[in-house]
Amino acid sequence: MRPFMDKAAPEVWSAALKFSSAVREAAVQRGLTVRESELIKVRASQLNGCAFCLDLHSREARQSGIRQQMLDLLPAWRDTEAFDDREKAVLAVAEAVTALPLGEESRADLAGSRAVLGDDTFVAAEWVAVTINTFNRISILSGHPVRPRDAEGQLTR
Repeated sequence: MRPFMDKAAPEVWSAALKFSSAVREAAVQRGLTVRESELIKVRASQLNGCAFCLDLHSREARQSGIRQQMLDLLPAWRDTEAFDDREKAVLAVAEAVTALPLGEESRADLAGSRAVLGDDTFVAAEWVAVTINTFNRISILSGHPVRPRDAEGQLTR
């Protein structure tokens, strides 16, 4: 079992949390809603296969008002009308930032997202995607466990 990066270097973890908090505040100030941020976090976590972050941000997404159906459809967001233009724009940002390097399709997606969101909100979405990708890597490398929860999200053990 690998050491948990957050426990092994708490001063670095503390700096990462401060960074995340600054990004969260800046994102809201630049017009990115909490719901949109959570969509980015869940989608990037899906792409990265980060079980810990998926568990956490799926719960936070539901708490922010995202319907379960939207979370269920997230892997197929391009093939459904369940998402509005802004939601599609932030999901495109999440995918492009997560699947670096940027290819032609990703560059086109980012240009389209910027047109929908405007510069400030677009950059905020990029920062949220960069941040969740950082935390995905910390959790995956640390092997953070997902603890069982009941239907209400309460720990069962």
